[in-house]
Amino acid sequence: MSLDAEALLEWYERVRRPLPWRTTRDPYALLVSEVMLQQTQAARVVPYYHAFLERFPDPAALAVAPAGDVLAAWSGLGYNRRALALQRAAAVAQRGWPEDLTELPGVGAYTAAAVASFAWDAQVAAVDTNVRRVIGRHDGAEHGPRALSARAGELMPPGRAAPFNQAMMELGATVCRPRRPGCAGCPVRAGCASQGREPAAPSRRAARRERFEDSDRWARGRIVAALVACEPPPPLAPARRARAEAGLLRDGLAVRGADGALRLP
Repeated sequence: MSLDAEALLEWYERVRRPLPWRTTRDPYALLVSEVMLQQTQAARVVPYYHAFLERFPDPAALAVAPAGDVLAAWSGLGYNRRALALQRAAAVAQRGWPEDLTELPGVGAYTAAAVASFAWDAQVAAVDTNVRRVIGRHDGAEHGPRALSARAGELMPPGRAAPFNQAMMELGATVCRPRRPGCAGCPVRAGCASQGREPAAPSRRAARRERFEDSDRWARGRIVAALVACEPPPPLAPARRARAEAGLLRDGLAVRGADGALRLP
């Protein structure tokens, strides 16, 4: 089943959000944005993106910065391990960008495809969760990872990888949403097999979800934020504190000083 790529691209030019990373071809700035956008909403990323690039304007600046300074600039964005992975990638990129961007530490297939297409017009499909949802609904079928990547490549018009990838992600984020898709405003509705209808899922009792504030990840984030602000650590149950601190030490997000106290690396 075909997808009207021209209609999609025309729609994107009219409605695209003015996100700052969409105005650059700098692979470093694009890598920063893609790493920040992992599991984080775009609106939340924007101020961190500007501040991070102001402090670390190129791969060399980030590569030589103390890890504690990098974590301080990242603090509040969440998933702090991303910051150290980005710094390791910058250390490689400052010597020259590899042809295969997945050779960069922490860079997977999606991020590599996104940066390559946006920076250098590489004719590769960047398939994130938004694109997977758009294609699955459009085709009325779920695809495995390899088939999905191939299908995205089939739909992409020649020489238009960058705008097509951006348009597909924009469509998934703003129209073909996980819940309550806005099918009436979809530029490719005419060719959509499902028009927002999801296959019926077997009914099951919803599992009780842990509050984020009760998770060890929340505790780790609060400890890092306290270290950045030079404030006392948050009150935590001893066992929970021990787990959180062990995780921070294991991931290189903190070290112990000579006095045994936790500090930034």
